[in-house]
Amino acid sequence: MATPTEFRWNRTGAYALYVLLLLLVTYLLNQLDRYALAICTQPMAQEIGYGDYGCLELKNVSKAEIGKAGCPKNATEVQCDTYLGPNKTEVCYYDRTGGGFQYQILAGPIFIVIYTFAGIGLGYLADITNRKLLLAGCLAFWSLMTFLTGFASEYWHLVILRFGLGFGEAGCTPFASSLIADYFAANVRGIALGGYNIGIYAGYSLSYALGDFITAANINGQGWRWVFWIAGVPGFLVAALIAFTVKEPVRTRNASLQERSESYETSGLQKLKMVMACFCSPSLLILCLAGSIRNGAGYVWGYNTQLYFTTYYPEVSTGQWLSWIPLVGGSIAVVFGGFISDRLVKWGPYARIWVLIASLTLAAPFAAGTLFFKPPWAFVFQIPTYIIGEMWVSVTLAVVIELVPSNIRTTAIAYYFFIISNIGGNMPLLVPPIEQALGLRAALYILYPGCYLLAAAIFAICILVVKRDIRRKEALDVPDSSPLLADDVRQEDSKGIQTPDDG
Repeated sequence: MATPTEFRWNRTGAYALYVLLLLLVTYLLNQLDRYALAICTQPMAQEIGYGDYGCLELKNVSKAEIGKAGCPKNATEVQCDTYLGPNKTEVCYYDRTGGGFQYQILAGPIFIVIYTFAGIGLGYLADITNRKLLLAGCLAFWSLMTFLTGFASEYWHLVILRFGLGFGEAGCTPFASSLIADYFAANVRGIALGGYNIGIYAGYSLSYALGDFITAANINGQGWRWVFWIAGVPGFLVAALIAFTVKEPVRTRNASLQERSESYETSGLQKLKMVMACFCSPSLLILCLAGSIRNGAGYVWGYNTQLYFTTYYPEVSTGQWLSWIPLVGGSIAVVFGGFISDRLVKWGPYARIWVLIASLTLAAPFAAGTLFFKPPWAFVFQIPTYIIGEMWVSVTLAVVIELVPSNIRTTAIAYYFFIISNIGGNMPLLVPPIEQALGLRAALYILYPGCYLLAAAIFAICILVVKRDIRRKEALDVPDSSPLLADDVRQEDSKGIQTPDDG
């Protein structure tokens, strides 16, 4: 066991920052590999054959040649192929758009179902075994799935590899968040998690840089395939660094539970009861519902951004803008959000939730502006949308960590992601039916800024419930350092978990 000096060094020193950097890069690769599909879907669909057909503008044809109206959106193949621009020249072609139900299935359920269920199982393993080795193994596996995607030639190949990608990526955030919680003290945990979550936006931005520019380079006539090959290789190196240079830290305990938890091991069934006791509490249920809706808005926009700009503004290079806007805006948001919530946490967990409400309410008009205005203003509105609206990522994770006891922390994080990913991750399936009825832009208005506001309203309800739990905790004379839901766990203890006090 580490000495107290070693423990303090791990939690505050340069080595902890090195570990955080490795975890950030891991999360970067996680998001890069996940969203490469969204950026490359049109050339993939046209080569492999999946998704909807549409009337598309010919490459290397100017906007003046096409005309203000552009290619007809609902044209048949004959109408599209015979459509002439103002100069009486052919300007359109009929082919796969990259969207449609088959694409949304790849983006959502195929990935999300295994991602969430595997996350639960891996979360249990992380609470009883070596987290850094499990994280390294998961990273190597999903990197292999990404690399092999570059060789896919059938739709079912993509289904299997996307399924495998979801399994590997399931271990990333539960393991990494648990390691961060043990490497960084509570007063800097929010900003540490914010630093880790920079990986979301760095990876998403890099997916545009690779997806747009590498595909356009068309190396050896295999444009989009090189995106997956390049994205997959670095994961093997980072996995080796995690396995051989990261130390498994001593697991911290919440002070009020220390005497009750250090002297006995919790069985899988007992742990399940403890976790369910926490997640059946109104506080976590409502937090998860709000997080699910906000997460869903992110999934909808993230997997349909390229399709939106390709559909309405095909002449615009999205990579020129989105290769840096998510990185800059999102990075500022998660670090600043973590910093603010760390300053407010002395007023209780509900203080962090105020950050969520304010950020989503303020970000919604800017998200709507992205859909209302034409480029470049559409992209300019994305900057405040990211800076303000993405604070939620690190803040909600910090709230979950502080609500539950540390001996079920990793499992609780896995359950949290199970819930918000199953609900939010499948929200892209709502895009095709709404698109058919109202159009793609209207669908995104409803499911992007609309869901920001809905999530903010539910977070407001969550504050009321958390305040009620705080009053209950004060009435029971529970120490301030105890997690808010520790009393729910104690009730499960009394139903059958043998503790030192019991006997």
